[in-house]
Amino acid sequence: MDNLLDNIEEILLMGPGPSCVHDTVYEALSRKTLGHLDPYFIRIMDAIKHDLRTLLNTGNTLTIPMSGTGSSGMEACFVNLIEKDDPVLILINGVFGMRMQDVAQRLGARVDTLEFEWGTPVIASEVQAKLVDTSYKIVAVVHAETSTGVKNPVQEIGALLKNSETIYLVDAVTSLGGIEIAMDAWGVDALYSGTQKCLSCPPGLAPLSFSEKAVSALESRKNKVPNWYLDLSMIIKYWKGATRAYHHTAPINMHYGLYQALQLIMEEGPDNVYHRHRVCHEELVQGLESLGLSMLVAPGDRLPMLNSVRIPEGVDEAAVRGTLLNEYKIEIGAGLGPLAGKIWRIGLMGHTARQENVSRLLTALKAILF
Repeated sequence: MDNLLDNIEEILLMGPGPSCVHDTVYEALSRKTLGHLDPYFIRIMDAIKHDLRTLLNTGNTLTIPMSGTGSSGMEACFVNLIEKDDPVLILINGVFGMRMQDVAQRLGARVDTLEFEWGTPVIASEVQAKLVDTSYKIVAVVHAETSTGVKNPVQEIGALLKNSETIYLVDAVTSLGGIEIAMDAWGVDALYSGTQKCLSCPPGLAPLSFSEKAVSALESRKNKVPNWYLDLSMIIKYWKGATRAYHHTAPINMHYGLYQALQLIMEEGPDNVYHRHRVCHEELVQGLESLGLSMLVAPGDRLPMLNSVRIPEGVDEAAVRGTLLNEYKIEIGAGLGPLAGKIWRIGLMGHTARQENVSRLLTALKAILF
C-alpha cells in the first residue's frame, strides 16, 4: 500500500494562508518530543513568550500561544472577556469581522456593528460618532482583513478609546510578522493571531496577548469562563511562575516550530522583515499592472502581505487558479462573500515574500492570460 505522504508535491503557497515554511522550521518540528512539563520545554515556552512580546511591542505578562489555530485565539479572546448581555461593538469590512460578530452573539453579548464597504477601511470618524451613543465593554476590529487585503486604522481607533474602560480587541492573524504592531502604544488590550500567515509556521498555534486591563476583566468575571479548554484563568498557570500547573498537553513540536520561526524573524530583524514584505508587494503590484490587471484596494489602504486583484472581464478565474496549481505548482486564493468570482487573493506572507516568488507568479500569469 502506497504511503500518501510520499506523493505530496512542493507547492508555492501564494494564497491567503498558509504560507511557505522555512526548512529550519520543518527541522524544528521533527525534533524529539519532550514532556509538556519538562524543564527544558519550559525554557522553550519562556523564549517564545519573550519573542512574541518583542514582536508585538508589548510588556504584557499574559502573552502566550494558544493550542489551536488562529480561530482558537479569537474564541479565547471573546469567551474570556464576554459575559451575557455585555455591550460589544464590532467593526466589520470583511469576512473576519463578521466572524467576530458571530462568536460574540453566540456568547450572549449585545452586539452592535458598524459596517463598511468591502475593499475599503474602517472610518475612524464614524467609530468616534458611534462611541458617543453607547459605552461598550469591548470594541473589536480586524487589523489586516484577509478577505479583502485592507489594512484598518488600528492605531487611530485605539486613540479614540484611550483612558476609557472599554477593552480594545484586535485580530492580528494576518498582520503579525508582516507589518508593525505596537500593541502598548496603540492601546490594544487583547490581541490574537495565528502561526500560518506571516510567521511562516504551520497552522496549529494562536499567539494571544492580554493587557492588565483585559486580565482584570477576566479576573472580575461574575461567572466562570464557559469554555474549559480556552479558560485563560487556568491556562496562565501553565505558562507562568516557577511551578507550572498542568492544564492540557500542549502540542510540543508545534511550539518547537514557532520558536524557530520567531528566531528567524529576530535574526533578520523585524524592521527588515517588514521592509521585505513591502518591497515584494510593490514589485507584485507593478508587475500585475504591467499585465493590465488592477487592484481592489486603494494604494494607501493596501496590505503588503495580502493582495486582492480584480479579475478581468471574460476570464474564468477558477480555471486560472487551477492551471496555476496543476501546471505551475502555485496556489493563489479566490474571493469570499460578495467578492467571490471578482478577485484573486495573492499572499506574500512570511517566507513566501521573496522576490523570486513574485517573478515566478508573474511569469506564470502572463503565460496563462496571454
